[in-house]
Amino acid sequence: MSSVTPAQRIRATTWFHVHLVSDSTGETLSTMLKSTAARFERAKPLEHVASLVRSNAQLDKVLARIEQAPGLVMYTIVDRQMRRRLEVKCAELQVPAIPVLDPLLNAFADYLGLEQTMQTGAQHELDDDYFRRIAAIDYTMAHDDGQMTWDLESADVVLVGVSRTSKTPTCMYLAHRGVKAANVPLVPTSDPPPELAQLRKPLVVGLTASPTRLSQIRRTRLTNLAANQDAATYSDEDQVKEEVTKAKRYFAKNGWPTIDVTRRSVEETAAKVLTLMSARQGGDISQG
Repeated sequence: MSSVTPAQRIRATTWFHVHLVSDSTGETLSTMLKSTAARFERAKPLEHVASLVRSNAQLDKVLARIEQAPGLVMYTIVDRQMRRRLEVKCAELQVPAIPVLDPLLNAFADYLGLEQTMQTGAQHELDDDYFRRIAAIDYTMAHDDGQMTWDLESADVVLVGVSRTSKTPTCMYLAHRGVKAANVPLVPTSDPPPELAQLRKPLVVGLTASPTRLSQIRRTRLTNLAANQDAATYSDEDQVKEEVTKAKRYFAKNGWPTIDVTRRSVEETAAKVLTLMSARQGGDISQG
């Protein structure tokens, strides 16, 4: 058992300024900062986000903020003159200026033998991929929590599982990746919709979790909802264990791959689903 108190843990935390400077939305920088900072348990970034920085007047304000709160600077800026101004200022302040995409872009250019397209926000153009993502989000919202089961054949993937196995958030994450994802809950008082076992086009994936963990999550949900005692069986561990066992048998009967989400984040579950989809396209699907 650790002897470090919460107060000591707070004092041990290193807070540092990070300026995210982008001529686009800044989503790439935010994601990379989150992934990198997660590797340093006692370091917490204080984010200063400057997105859509496309003029010298906007950059002047950014440089002033960096001077007021010096720290790491991560940037994605296409304009060479603005990049140079940012780099010079950071050198004067003796703070790192990190062009996060440069190593990737240079490697791609060398491998492909092609020049880069120097276009701001090129990844956010209203192209086919953009409209595919919008269509996927619309589809996923319309097919959430067992809605429109008669239309599941048009899905790319269908997630099935008992209550609180992260079906909806996983589907929404997949939808933002352009995947038309539907989800169907398994309810102990009802049989699964017959359409599920008849699906041919979509990949059907069963989601399961530890009964103990599910029971805890459900109990917390009931507390937050101020539910009455009549709903207590919803979180009863024996009842949950029976639900999970029944669900696993159902998945096995239909030959569906399964994912145990007990120790997985939504992003990790979605990544596993994408891997299963890729394997299916290649003719190799396995239980997970």
